[in-house]
Amino acid sequence: PFTFNSCFTTHSLYYIYTGLSKDLGLPGIHNFTAMGLLDNRMIDYFDSETQKKVPKQTWMKDRLDPEYWVKGTQSRQSKQQWFEVNINILKDRMRQNDTDLHVLQWMHGCEGEVQPDGNMKFYRGMDRYSYDGNDFLSFDFAHSVWVAHMPAAEETKRKWDDVPVLKDYTKGYMENECMQWLNKFWSYGMTQLQTASPPEVYVLTRDTNIESNISLTCLATGFYPQDIITWIKRDGRKLYREDGLESSGVRPNEDDTFQRRDSVEILRKDKSKYTCEVIHEASRLPNCRGPDNPQDGTPVGRPDRAPGVEGPHEENTGA
Repeated sequence: PFTFNSCFTTHSLYYIYTGLSKDLGLPGIHNFTAMGLLDNRMIDYFDSETQKKVPKQTWMKDRLDPEYWVKGTQSRQSKQQWFEVNINILKDRMRQNDTDLHVLQWMHGCEGEVQPDGNMKFYRGMDRYSYDGNDFLSFDFAHSVWVAHMPAAEETKRKWDDVPVLKDYTKGYMENECMQWLNKFWSYGMTQLQTASPPEVYVLTRDTNIESNISLTCLATGFYPQDIITWIKRDGRKLYREDGLESSGVRPNEDDTFQRRDSVEILRKDKSKYTCEVIHEASRLPNCRGPDNPQDGTPVGRPDRAPGVEGPHEENTGA
């Protein structure tokens, strides 16, 4: 729902807040979390356990003074309280009990286009709420109204539409304050953000529930930015979903890079030639891999060719 086409280079700054209705008591799962994302890279983080907004990029720590983090911590603590109150309001409105887990999420921010003169101009903004994984409420920027995406959101829409200052602030934040921070953060982290990380490519196998079959997996990991193309081919033909191909899609790693995993189940006695092809244009990496013995989990990405592997364009494997 957030894809777009543009003739200019775009950059984004988004903040995502997630609140849970109860404590799950699981490590790494917090009642409340908040994070800032610049071009999909995490730049700051807060959770209900640490109660502190912290930088997630070295340049954020180096360029922003301590007062920024103090005020940011206070703001996140205030939003945590807001989430706790409003989750209870929604539970009561929907007649939900305290036993089940419920999740309220808020995502807001802006995107800017880099103009020919190098300046960044507002392109669009987003302010959207979801509840239990479903769209709940969003701001229609063009008409300056809130849009309810489920019946339970109608009451909130009416209340918020009746507060002109809230609509003015929401629109003004996207166009002005958010864009100011986007420009500032981009200038701070430009060098790192413009550095592409090429993928490491692995061909792996594992047993399946059917003894005569194995699962063949093409794993590309450690790449940035996230745009990537991967194919598994059988004797040169691309495999698709109707061939049994399954894909994880692009998922984030903990170090701000990404991974993608494509798999297909094949017969152990299959003598066909399978190859894993990966194209990561940002790092100029076309990559075709398919080792003779994929069961050893040999890394077959950059920079060297593994034994028995076809790999065209070896000269383009650098970043």
